[in-house]
Amino acid sequence: MELSIFFAGTAGSVPTARRGLPAILVRRGGDRILFDCGEGTQRQLVASVGLADLTEIFITHFHADHWLGLPGMLKTFDLRGRERPLTIHGPAGLRSMLALALKMGGGVGYELTAVELEPGEVRRRDGYSIAAVPVSHRGPAFGYVLYEDDRPGAFDPEAAVRLGLRPGPEFGLVQRGETVRGVAPEQVLGPAREGRKLVLSGDTRPCEALRIAAHRADVLVHEATFAEQERERARENGHSTAAQAARLARDAEVRLLALNHVSTRHPLGLLRDEARAVFEPTVLPRDFDTIEIPFPERGRPALVRWEAGDPAAAS
Repeated sequence: MELSIFFAGTAGSVPTARRGLPAILVRRGGDRILFDCGEGTQRQLVASVGLADLTEIFITHFHADHWLGLPGMLKTFDLRGRERPLTIHGPAGLRSMLALALKMGGGVGYELTAVELEPGEVRRRDGYSIAAVPVSHRGPAFGYVLYEDDRPGAFDPEAAVRLGLRPGPEFGLVQRGETVRGVAPEQVLGPAREGRKLVLSGDTRPCEALRIAAHRADVLVHEATFAEQERERARENGHSTAAQAARLARDAEVRLLALNHVSTRHPLGLLRDEARAVFEPTVLPRDFDTIEIPFPERGRPALVRWEAGDPAAAS
C-alpha cells in the first residue's frame, strides 16, 4: 500500500517565489490527510497533484502561516459540491480558529467538525493511527505521528504444504488469520512485522517528547528555521536549527530526516551541510517533492523530485 509525503509548502513564515507556506499532504492508500494549511495551499495543490477531497486535516498550531489557507480551501470544497463530512483536528482553541475561518470564507454546506485533541491523544484509523505529540513552541502546539498497525509475518508455503494445506484458497485463509484443517496461522507465519511510521514536527524547539515519539521512524519531517549561528534566536522564538533537528534524528534512530520550514535568511546549502555533518541521511525537499515510504523489506524511504507535467506525479 502506498505511503508518501507530498510537500505542498516548505517555507517558513514568509513565502518565496519557489516555496509556499507550510502544508504537507500524506497519502496512504485512498486516504488524503493534510497537515497544516498555510495561505495559498489550495493553489499549491491545484498547480501540482490536484485539490483532492481531503479525508481529514490536522493543524499543528495557530500561527497564521499554518492555517490561513483554510478559509478559501473549505469554501472551494463547498462550491464544488462536497458532500462528504470533513473533520479538522488540532490543539485546544481549534473551534475558535475554525469559527474565524468560516467567518472569513463563508459557511459551507457539508458537515464540518472540529476536534480539539489532548496531548498524547491517538486517533485510530483503518490500519493505522495518528497521535498528537506536545512540542515546545509558543503556545499550544502539536507534532503528529502516523504509524501503521503491525503486519502479519512472512508466509512459509513449504511449511504449509508439509502440514497438509493445499496451495490456493487455503493459503489465503491462513494468511488472513483463520485456522484451516488444524493448521493455525502461527504455524506457517513468521514473526509480526512492524508497520511504517512517519513523524511531522510542526514548529518546535528540540524537545524530548518529539525525540521519543520519533524513535525508529521511517521518516522524520522536522523544521529547520535557523542555522547554527542563530541557535539562541531559534530558542527564543520556539524554533530549531538544522543541526538540532539532525541531532534529534540521530538520537531517535530514524531512517531519513527531511528538513522543512526553511527561512530565506540562510542559504539552503548551509542548512543541508550543517544537518548532514551530524546525520548524513538528511534531505531538504522543495515544494512539490515527494518522499515515498516503502515497507522496510522493499527498500529505504526516498526523496522523489517533482517534475512538472509528469502524469505519475499527479496520481
